[in-house]
Amino acid sequence: MNIDWSHFPPWASLSGGVLLGLASALFILLNGRILGISGILGGLIPPKRVDALWRLAFLAGLFASPWVFKALAPTSFLSAPRIDANVILLIIAGLLVGLGTRYGSGCTSGHGVCGLARLSPRSFVATLAFMAAGFAIVFVARHLL
Repeated sequence: MNIDWSHFPPWASLSGGVLLGLASALFILLNGRILGISGILGGLIPPKRVDALWRLAFLAGLFASPWVFKALAPTSFLSAPRIDANVILLIIAGLLVGLGTRYGSGCTSGHGVCGLARLSPRSFVATLAFMAAGFAIVFVARHLL
C-alpha cells in the first residue's frame, strides 16, 4: 500500500480528530445529548417545535463549515480529495449509508466517537460492523471487481 501524503496530511487529520472529540465532549456536557449526526437530522422528521431550532442551526453549521474553513485556512491545508465514482453511484452509496444508520440506530459519529467514549457495548459492536463492512467493500472493489 502506498499513501499519497500530499492528499493525506497527518496534521490536518489529527487536528480534525481533536476538534471532533472536543465538539462531542462539549455537546454532551452542555446539552446532555450525544453528537450523532443521523440522530440530529432524524429528530427533524417529523419536526418538533421544541428542539427544531438547535437542530437546524447545527445542520446549517455542518454544511457551512467547509466554506468557512476554506476562507480561513492556510492554502497548505486546502487539497480537494479525488473521488473516482459517478454521481449515480454516490447517490446509491448515500442512500445505503442512510439505511444503515437507521438499522444500526445511529451513524459512525454517534457510535464510533460518542458511544465508544461512553464504553457502550452496542456502539462497540456497531463500530466493528461499520469497519468490517468498509474493509470488505474496499477489498471487493479493489481486488475482485
